Amino acid sequence: MARTSDLSSLRKEYLESELDVTDVNPDPVAQFLVWLGDARRVDIVEPNAMTLATASSLGRPSARIVLLKGVDEKGFAFFTNRESRKAAELTENPYAALLFHWSPLERQVRIEGPVTTLDKVDSEAYFAVRPRGSQLGAWASPQSRRIATREVLEERLREAEERFDGREVPCPPYWGGYVLRPERIEFWQGRENRLHDRVAYERDERGAWGVFRLAP
Repeated sequence: MARTSDLSSLRKEYLESELDVTDVNPDPVAQFLVWLGDARRVDIVEPNAMTLATASSLGRPSARIVLLKGVDEKGFAFFTNRESRKAAELTENPYAALLFHWSPLERQVRIEGPVTTLDKVDSEAYFAVRPRGSQLGAWASPQSRRIATREVLEERLREAEERFDGREVPCPPYWGGYVLRPERIEFWQGRENRLHDRVAYERDERGAWGVFRLAP
């Protein structure tokens, strides 16, 4: 493949910080919350934005940016239309990977594990606090399906506005949450000369976390 000169010349040295197994919390979720807090304090527009990678039953991958909407000892939660491509792939192959990239901090976090659906109560509770426009959009959009024009989408939105005029917008029956239970979490800190620091956690068969360093 021919190299594009203006890309091959791009360079950045990573000098912000360092990371070692002696620096991190023994609980990777607690460590993630520390780094998420750091990301919220710097100039990052959406520190909870993450790449969600899924794969079909044939192993064909796809990825997109979604927003983290909850994290605790049970896992990492996000919400979507359950008739979307990502949802279909999670039905076929209920494993996924998440990636957070916080460029100003020169950090990444990679998370892998099985995914399950959140129950109706939790999904409806989150849907209720979404902006009304987002609620209406969930009813209007046949996510991941082909539509002829933008006007089709806008007409569906007008129909939803009329349907729920003067009353609360309920959670659609095809919309809800998912939670990824981490089996592996890796923290990446950029370092000089591309000798980056990588600290990874893995669960063993008892559910306990082991932590170790990886070569960059």
